[in-house]
Amino acid sequence: MHIHQHARPLREQIASWRAQGECIAFVPTMGNLHQGHLSLVETARQQANARLRTVVSIFVNPMQFGENEDFDTYPRTLEDDISKLQQAGVDMLYVPAVSEIYPGGVGAATRVLPPAELTELLEGESRPGFFTGVATVVNTLFNIVRPDIACFGEKDFQQLLVIRRMVADLAMPVRVLSAPIVREPDGLAMSSRNRYLDAAERATAGKLYVCLQHLVSEVQSGADSHYAVMHASQELENHGFVVDYVVIRRQQDLAVPGAGDTRLVALAAAWLGKTRLIDNMCFEINKL
Repeated sequence: MHIHQHARPLREQIASWRAQGECIAFVPTMGNLHQGHLSLVETARQQANARLRTVVSIFVNPMQFGENEDFDTYPRTLEDDISKLQQAGVDMLYVPAVSEIYPGGVGAATRVLPPAELTELLEGESRPGFFTGVATVVNTLFNIVRPDIACFGEKDFQQLLVIRRMVADLAMPVRVLSAPIVREPDGLAMSSRNRYLDAAERATAGKLYVCLQHLVSEVQSGADSHYAVMHASQELENHGFVVDYVVIRRQQDLAVPGAGDTRLVALAAAWLGKTRLIDNMCFEINKL
């Protein structure tokens, strides 16, 4: 596996692969890799022909962290990550420094501002500036790697929509793929931040998924979505969560569903101790 810290040798290697007719698949991450990340590599491979090279980046992006968030303490496990990527057969790892991505400093960097209707609600409301940081760094990484395919996880559902919108609006020649959420045996969505949970919190954390299942089941059974959401929020609070939001939205744009909408998504964010967990479930309802 090739490992690069700078863009120039990375581009030279990618140019060599392209000259041989090979396709470039890219998986951007913040490291501390788990099976959810590795599933993105596999998803990309399943969508392309045999002449495919996989590139993974590890970069903890300071622009997407708020003042009181965990940038300094975010788990960094580079040696273990390298081992996992080598075992997964990844062809290249890009590990840039902050100065490589933001040569003039984070504060002075040009920013990508996605549309407000996708970014000023849910995660964007709870984490102001988050999606600007995500869109900016993904745009920069796309410009460095210039992939044919890029793969993102469906756990960060709103982020996936923002990236798809950016790619469409800016006419980027990248095909964005998504991979299903990878879960622990109790249903907890895999996340690097799960390691913040203590033993008691970890034993409870899977209830977030259970509550989403109950919410979806109620809505599909014909319950009023407003009351179903209230019930799910109360259920989470009863398990010791501090609820940030629980909502039902349209899959395509996170708008509040109208009478004719059938493709929906249940999204939730809640604190368990000092750890903020997010999850979602896509589903459909029958309109008679």
